[in-house]
Amino acid sequence: MNAFTYQYPVTVYFGEGTAAKNLPSELAKVGGTVMLAYGGGSIKKYGIYDELIEILKIAGKEIVEFSGIMSNPTYAKVQEGAALAREKHVDFILAVGGGSVIDCCKIISAQALLDEDIWELEYAKHGAPTAFIPMGAIVTAFGTGAEMNNGAVITNEDKMQKAALWGAFASFAALDPVYTMTMPMKQVISGSFDTLSHCMETYFGMGGANNLSDEINETIMKSVIRHIRETVKDPADKYARSELIWASAMAENGILKIGKVTDFQCHMIEHQLGAYTDCNHGQGLAVIHPVLYRHIYKSAPERFARFAKNVWGKNTAEEGVDALADFIKEIGLPTTFSEMNIPTDTDFRAIAQSTVITPGCCKRLTADEIYEILTECQ
Repeated sequence: MNAFTYQYPVTVYFGEGTAAKNLPSELAKVGGTVMLAYGGGSIKKYGIYDELIEILKIAGKEIVEFSGIMSNPTYAKVQEGAALAREKHVDFILAVGGGSVIDCCKIISAQALLDEDIWELEYAKHGAPTAFIPMGAIVTAFGTGAEMNNGAVITNEDKMQKAALWGAFASFAALDPVYTMTMPMKQVISGSFDTLSHCMETYFGMGGANNLSDEINETIMKSVIRHIRETVKDPADKYARSELIWASAMAENGILKIGKVTDFQCHMIEHQLGAYTDCNHGQGLAVIHPVLYRHIYKSAPERFARFAKNVWGKNTAEEGVDALADFIKEIGLPTTFSEMNIPTDTDFRAIAQSTVITPGCCKRLTADEIYEILTECQ
């Protein structure tokens, strides 16, 4: 195993009623003005908004609402939120939603206290923010594991880039399975596949010999596969849902990455696809993964053979990739871009040329090969 330092700053509250139980004590630690950030109207439709507003009022907080955070949050939305936070002298940000809301708030937290553009700071100057408005996360949609780290995926429409920025860690995250029961099944399945993707992207990263992180990862992948199947069979299965929520957190809290150089090449390809098409993230990953793995599995035959045997019960590396593809079809995710209504005239060449090449991938892809992969996905 490679040398590592592990430190984890997020307090996790898990279980039914956990937000109502623990939010008051967390609010007692922060200043008087709280930004309540969320996406569309779902938290109002299902009563979550009213519950949180009541808790905030009882805590004596002045509430600044920031709504309308979209899927694939834009850099313009980040700047809008940062400007509001500065104007209202926000002391704390409460992000309520899934990965898009939480990611957006991580960067708002940093940008609000910066005198310069955070995109230029991180990409042109290769710097990082050092001051943040404290924030917490109430998870209502799972899969990204965004509440577990300080990375955020933001779409810069001016630059035609969907890329990672680094902002604040949440001081706490509340994971209440009941809050997620309102998720549409399409979102549940695509989000859960994102969890599986995070596990695979870590598992196939470089790290030398197999280690404890890999063995834990195999167990989590099998758990995700099993509980996706159970959720498809019974969408009201609260136990299966709670297992998927915790798996999502485990995939992104750093445990599986200890001693590893992660891969995440599939994510980089999908991110740029999203910059050009605003596609659903989990669905895009589902289409790309099998095609990508058929291009690279011969470069890491032992690792892919282990994946086939220990996760899918198959005998060969190729059979493992086939099992993954069959599972994607089984759970109703798309297998081609055409099923996602991605236009055939999308500029796949530009996407390929602008995709980040990750050092952890077992095969260093070229822009031409990424273009081939995208073409095969159509």
